[in-house]
Amino acid sequence: MISRTTAGGTAELDSGTRRSTRVLVLFSLSGELDPRGPSLGSLVDRFDFGRFALHLKSSQAVLPVPVLVEDVAPGELRLPHGDRGLALESAEFAVLAAPRGDITLVLDCEFAGPTPSDALAAWLADTCFDRDLITLDGRPLLDVLGQGLAPREPLAFGQNVHQLVFPGGELREELLGVDAARQSAVLNEIVYRGRMATAEPPHLRNHGTTLSAHGRGVSVHVGWAPHVENGLTLVAIGMVSALAVLQRTRLAAFETMRANEQASASSPYEIRSLISQLSAGVNELQLDLAFGVEAYVDSLLIPEMVMEAFQTSLRDALGIRDSLENSARMVERLTSVISARSAALDAELSERDDRRDRTVSVLVAIATLIALPPTLLLAFFGANATTVNSHRSIFDAQYVPAYLLAWVPFLVLAVIGYVRIIRSGRRSGSLLAPPAPPAPRPPSRS
Repeated sequence: MISRTTAGGTAELDSGTRRSTRVLVLFSLSGELDPRGPSLGSLVDRFDFGRFALHLKSSQAVLPVPVLVEDVAPGELRLPHGDRGLALESAEFAVLAAPRGDITLVLDCEFAGPTPSDALAAWLADTCFDRDLITLDGRPLLDVLGQGLAPREPLAFGQNVHQLVFPGGELREELLGVDAARQSAVLNEIVYRGRMATAEPPHLRNHGTTLSAHGRGVSVHVGWAPHVENGLTLVAIGMVSALAVLQRTRLAAFETMRANEQASASSPYEIRSLISQLSAGVNELQLDLAFGVEAYVDSLLIPEMVMEAFQTSLRDALGIRDSLENSARMVERLTSVISARSAALDAELSERDDRRDRTVSVLVAIATLIALPPTLLLAFFGANATTVNSHRSIFDAQYVPAYLLAWVPFLVLAVIGYVRIIRSGRRSGSLLAPPAPPAPRPPSRS
């Protein structure tokens, strides 16, 4: 996609002339850094953002922070297929850590001399597709970074890469020239590596001194001042980090679903522990979506037209908005499943408590039923009455009427209760109302 800004307005403040071509390559990294590790201050204090710095200072809490920044000698950075005829003038890499712990590697390179579009496209392809083979001073790049960062988990390249090209010298003049056909061919060579045509949105066709074009993985920005270049880089960092969070969240959601399906528990304590773990995982997913994605997909960080246009276009090209909505729905359904399991556990525990209460009530009733007749008999034999002879045994036939009077009423009461329970269990009819008859179907048309 191509966007242009006119030479008036903010373009006079934000445009500039670049002598050498600058390329920034953004790599998403997987791994975990120690959150208590030292940082190198804020991005605003370390890099030039010009008039955008005021916006960024008010949003420092959601911005990534640099944890490692080092200059690299041009001869130490090696690509698997050589330099493709380009002369590297300077190089610097910076490791940025987002508030949620996501890591982005920024490789900032400038080239001396001419940078033909075909050679630059080949160099970009090497840093993208063969990034695992990039070495620094003869060692794999990530090994050097790991030595400087001491991560909790080994660092590895993620799936997402975005490359920003800021042409200078002859390449800049070629892209800003009047030859539209040549300009389109150069952009097609750099952005899409010659495999598809560059599209230009009809509402961004104003001609001027600056130009921006991008695909999913490469963007070209011509004629911008350094602080605008850094602002565009920050927008791309946010998009790369957000896309990595979405992919990680999607995988974590599937793992949570699988854990919920395959978990086995034999006691309420184990089930409650499982629900607690699943709920904690879903809460982390919601925080990732809120502070790792939503914080970077709107224009609140840098509310400027140039940044908004690039952010909106790149976000649409990457499909972040749709992926965010789908991931949010998945997390919501996981929350519903966990809530349903918790409700089922509560119902099961309530039913178990009811059964326990009924059992205790029955035992108490039986104990009372058994204890009352002996109590009455003991009271009878203990009374100082003429009918009780102290010289006779309590099992004498003389006391049969007393035994009958004590036991018969309780036996009759037990029989009546048992009969009523049997009859209530055999009562005909359904506890639920019968369903309504289905509506008549209209006859089929011939």
